[in-house]
Amino acid sequence: MAKARILVVDDEQGMLEVFADTLQRVPDVEVVLESQSLRAAERLINESVDLLIADIRMPGLGGVELVRRAREHDPNLAVLVLTAYPTVETAVEAMRLGAVDYIVKPFEPEELRSLVARLLESKRLRDENRLLRRQIERPFVFGELVGQSLVMRQVFDRIQRIAESDVDVLIIGETGTGKELAARAIHQRSRRKQAPFVPVDCGAIPNELMESEFFGHERGAFTGAQTRNLGLLEFANRGAFFLDEIGQLPLRLQAKLLRVLQERKIRRVGGTKEVELNVRILAATSLNLEEEVRQERFRLDLYHRIHVACIELPPLRNRTEDIPLLVQHFVTRHAKEMGREPVELGPEIMEVLTCYSWPGNVRELQNVIKRTLALTPGNVLSLHDLPDEIVARAGDSTATPAGGFFEQRERRMVIFEKQYFRELLETSRGDVSSAARDARLPRGTLYRLLKKHGLDPDDYRGDHHPASGI
Repeated sequence: MAKARILVVDDEQGMLEVFADTLQRVPDVEVVLESQSLRAAERLINESVDLLIADIRMPGLGGVELVRRAREHDPNLAVLVLTAYPTVETAVEAMRLGAVDYIVKPFEPEELRSLVARLLESKRLRDENRLLRRQIERPFVFGELVGQSLVMRQVFDRIQRIAESDVDVLIIGETGTGKELAARAIHQRSRRKQAPFVPVDCGAIPNELMESEFFGHERGAFTGAQTRNLGLLEFANRGAFFLDEIGQLPLRLQAKLLRVLQERKIRRVGGTKEVELNVRILAATSLNLEEEVRQERFRLDLYHRIHVACIELPPLRNRTEDIPLLVQHFVTRHAKEMGREPVELGPEIMEVLTCYSWPGNVRELQNVIKRTLALTPGNVLSLHDLPDEIVARAGDSTATPAGGFFEQRERRMVIFEKQYFRELLETSRGDVSSAARDARLPRGTLYRLLKKHGLDPDDYRGDHHPASGI
């Protein structure tokens, strides 16, 4: 382990010798002595120092000024000030400039050693915390979105560029790909980040209540409207309004939303006064809006108005290289939420999770991990702990013969599995318990995999197995 470096600055040579003798008993430290404060200031700029111990009163550059310069150069430097003439003013000034503590001359050697050890330990912990924060702020984590594949890096770059403008945005992608997370990432990186982010699911609000929810209503606007009620758009004023599944918005509301986008004004239900809005619209859909326009279920003018900037989130099956990263991310996150010790993953788990097609995308993967952790008491997850349907369907492929690398890999996995289990049954002569031991699979899982590939253990028992020719 590297030694902690301590720079001691005092114009009295005798005091420097006392420091050298006292601090040599502190383990894993290197003590550097300096009698000239100006020279010490230069060393602090040019050399690595973990702790500065400086006298307050020195000729030339005083201790307070030295501390100021030191913390200006390195805000994380630990500082201990030393004085023979303690006053409230000097102590307060030193602390204001960043000194962690001070000690009065003369001092007891053990008092100095204890104080130095504590300051070095505190600095070590701060350095570790900074390192952990840097590790958490990984380049493959963008807000709540996780990925290191080329396609996700392109998504992150596009989010960053769009966030810096103030245009309305359309986010498209299958269910579970993280469209709301992308919208939040845009908002958090925009100039509006201190203002509200108001999400609304267009498919979750009854049609008869949607207009009032969006635009608000005046007292007496309808039966039961006892007071004025602000709509969600007003709550989002100066911030962002996120319309999830905008393709499910009724045509009548589409016309009203178009007017809001064009004029940035609303009128509450039952009201006569227009309310001006300064709001950014972020919309998302899992539908093909161009097809919805052709079917006259979505307005063409509204489509063009929200399609100023577009972000397309890829399905998880098109970025399978991100699956191990996502799995580890969710395991770590949800184990911590559940108050559990760190959880390890068995080697077979990642292979199965990578081969599964994930029709529900990242949301399905997250739910599977959370469910598996909730039902598994141990700190090592094995194949047996995964849901049966995931194991049984891993490797299923509906891709066309012209598919790319991942589709080709999935098809070959299916061929490999069927051949593997056929040979396994032949070797064990239909004994499922023996086959499960050889394959290192739970018996229930093996039965499901055999059923998936249309293999019956009875066909391999006795003289009736295929190899016999009967």
